[in-house]
Amino acid sequence: KNSRNDEECIKMILESREVTKKYGSKTAVNQVSLQLEPGLVYAMLGPNGSGKTTWMKMVAGLVKPTNGEILYQGTPIGKESKKEIAYMSTEPYFYNWMTVSDVGKYYEDFFEDFSMEKYRQMISRMELTEDMKAKKLSSGMAKLKIAVTMAREARLYLLDEPLNGIDLLARDQIMKSILEAIDPDVTLVVSSHLVDELERVADAAIFMKDGILANQCMVEELRINQHKSVVDLYREIYGHGGEEVC
Repeated sequence: KNSRNDEECIKMILESREVTKKYGSKTAVNQVSLQLEPGLVYAMLGPNGSGKTTWMKMVAGLVKPTNGEILYQGTPIGKESKKEIAYMSTEPYFYNWMTVSDVGKYYEDFFEDFSMEKYRQMISRMELTEDMKAKKLSSGMAKLKIAVTMAREARLYLLDEPLNGIDLLARDQIMKSILEAIDPDVTLVVSSHLVDELERVADAAIFMKDGILANQCMVEELRINQHKSVVDLYREIYGHGGEEVC
């Protein structure tokens, strides 16, 4: 295929084309079409059950779409794309016997692009030590998941609710650590219900509502052209049911 759309898609790091995911009679994601550009930070916003996690899992290759397709650098999601896409889930996924050090070794064995040096830098920033037991971490579990995910040399990072369980004072430092861990041409998608926290760092915002893409816009263009903040638009979409397009 050599259509103009396909050429444009290759320039994008990711394209979601009318992607739908159904679980029985329930539609978790409904015909979501969007594109992600290299080098941008995307805030994926919406309440619980809006489809954010399901869409991320499809991009990560953990769940297959019912309909539609997802292209990573012009190629369907598959074995090769998984090597360049790092996904952090909301669920804890470490064995109870693991220490922080064991988690790093586990990832090092599993992912070719995992950097132990980067991991040690990240856990230091997160104020974790290698001898800590994963099962005994509370807010530290969220920090550990972020550290081990960001220690991969990926091109696309998907962080699902990374600020959950992290206290207010630590959030700025956590986001700073995340942004410092990525190269300028890397794409980052962060889902959260903490709109204020993400507005400070996001280049673009994606709004999911009841499984559909309610809105996608550039944050700076929203401020300049519509004189609105991301928080303002969030209130319009979820407070009054509006779905205007930026």
